[in-house]
Amino acid sequence: MKKITLYITIFLASNFMFGQVGIGTDNPQQELHIAGATSTIRIESLNSINEPILNDGVKLAPAFVTGNGDITIDPSGWNTGGGPGTNEPLNFLISIPNFVPNGPYGDGTVVTNDTTITSATAQIASVPFTSPQDALIEVRYAMTVDLSSQVLPQQFAYTFSDVSTRTIRCYFYIDLNNDGLDTTELSKVYGLHGEAYTSYDQGSLGYAFIHGVGYGNIPAGNHALVFFGETNDGTNLNTYVGFGGSSDYLKIRLYN
Repeated sequence: MKKITLYITIFLASNFMFGQVGIGTDNPQQELHIAGATSTIRIESLNSINEPILNDGVKLAPAFVTGNGDITIDPSGWNTGGGPGTNEPLNFLISIPNFVPNGPYGDGTVVTNDTTITSATAQIASVPFTSPQDALIEVRYAMTVDLSSQVLPQQFAYTFSDVSTRTIRCYFYIDLNNDGLDTTELSKVYGLHGEAYTSYDQGSLGYAFIHGVGYGNIPAGNHALVFFGETNDGTNLNTYVGFGGSSDYLKIRLYN
């Protein structure tokens, strides 16, 4: 045992003389060089036995580097007031401008509600995203809407010219695993927001605006947000609504 200890001491001392230490290599390229395609580093003071609150042994524990270069999973100053295990919850923010196609004349995705029906619903857009872990998702969206009593999309359309009221709504579903909406996913509506518009042989050209916010829990993996638009009007009325034609934005925030 003394001979082995002496060998290691001499080995390390000889390497420190050159300022570099190699593990699994006789030719270290950095101050500490661990060779091997499957080599890893183990710090037992950070494992689930020594840090059971911050490292449960199931989910990967986040590691931080302090100003001194120390690796830790509980850095000073990062707690939000709840004690160990309550590090800053924000993981990352995904910002997606213009997530709805504009269409040929800036009418976006059109929901058609002609004289044969009094309500109509159609998918506006599907937006895929990835979550690296189980998370709470916050979704904020906003988009312009183009309303007309004439068929959209078209280059020149007119506002409503009748005495009537129309309502429009927008919302989204969460498509877990991005494999198509199933019955359970379709039963949970998020970010629902509605607007009502009245007319009396008048109106102004341009775009209205609709926005919403929703929250939900998601597992780690690849998912999608699926947005829908909805219109309602009276009997024998034409209502065409273009969602997201002029401008729109989507912000997805993930919390652990």
